[in-house]
Formats: sequence, structure tokens, C-alpha cells
Amino acid sequence: MIRVLLADDEAMIRAGVRAILSADPGIEVIAEAGDGRQAVELTQRHRPDVALLDIRMPRMDGLAAAAEITRTAPRTAVVMLTTFGEDDYIARALSEGASGFLLKSGDPHELIAGVRAVADGAAYLSPRVAHRVITELSGGRMSHGAAARRRTAALTPREREVLALVGAGMSNAEIARRLHVVEGTVKAYVSAILTRLQVRNRVQAAIIAYEAGLIPDS
Repeated sequence: MIRVLLADDEAMIRAGVRAILSADPGIEVIAEAGDGRQAVELTQRHRPDVALLDIRMPRMDGLAAAAEITRTAPRTAVVMLTTFGEDDYIARALSEGASGFLLKSGDPHELIAGVRAVADGAAYLSPRVAHRVITELSGGRMSHGAAARRRTAALTPREREVLALVGAGMSNAEIARRLHVVEGTVKAYVSAILTRLQVRNRVQAAIIAYEAGLIPDS
């Protein structure tokens, strides 16, 4: 069972998101928060698998809450849920350690897919958000590519292989099946990769993999 904390200052939005998630028998909303500070406190108390956070909330916004949750409850994956698709929100959310970014105007199936993906150790961006990120990366790839290649050069060949699969959006279980190893081995590789690259999560590692040319454009 995937345990989810839901944070949004609008009760009707929380009710709608809860209804969508409840349609999946493998997902349970265990706590709800109406502001960012409460979201942090409930996450520390309940340790959910996923914290689903609105960006604009009182007391503490979702971006600040994401940073605090990734610092104090690193086993909880953070997904940002918002009506705002501006690039600065996307970049800030990813820099604060979010593993996913979903738009409230997206398909309800994306919500369930996103929660399941990050709970399984993968990263998830809604298609519209992914397009923005890839477009931005494509514009800056020439300037960032050399630095990214230097960073990935410190990895072993196996670590680069795992990083490429992380960049392709695969979960630990999918990578394990692809490489014919146990999932625990993949987790160890991913942990080592994040440490060597000095990044906070899989999304940031995936960006480096893209800039370094380890995964193809798509």
C-alpha cells in the first residue's frame, strides 16, 4: 500500500485529489494538510511514502515545504501539484528535491501514475512539464554538456549504465530487471551515483545524464 500525504489549502481540491487517488486500491491518503507547515509536521509524524504538495499555500509554501521534507524525511518522495506551469516553478521545485511535478489540469491518470512512479523510486514529470524541461535542456545542452561529461567521467561504467536508465525514467525494479540484478543492488548504485554527482534526487541526476549525452533525445 502506498501511503500518501496530501497538502493543499483548498478543501475542494483536496477532496477531488483524494477521490482520484482512492480509485486505486493500492493508494491510501493517510493525512491531509491545509498549509505547508502542517504538511511538514504531518510528514515527520506519519512518514508517508509520498507527499503530494500544492505550491501556493499559507504559512509555508510548497517549495519551502518540499525542501524541509527532503531534509528531515528523506524516505518520503515529494510530488508538486499545481495549476502553475511556469518554468521558474518547475526549476525551483526540482532544485528543492521534488521527485515529480504534476499539473492540476492534467489527466487524473497522470496523478495516479505519478504517485506510483515516485513511490517506486522513479521520477515523474507530467508530459507538459517534461516538454518544458527538455526544451530548456536542449537550449543549454551545448554549454552544460562538457561539465556534465566531466562529472559522469568519475562514475564506473556500470554506474553510467544505471544513470542512463535512471535518465530514461526507469524505476529501481525496472532497472534491476534490465540488468539482471537484485533491486537492492540497483538502490546501492543509485545512492552511490547521487553521492558522486552531488545531487539530491533522481530528477537532477537524470538532467546530468541528458546533458552528458548518456540518453538519447526523445
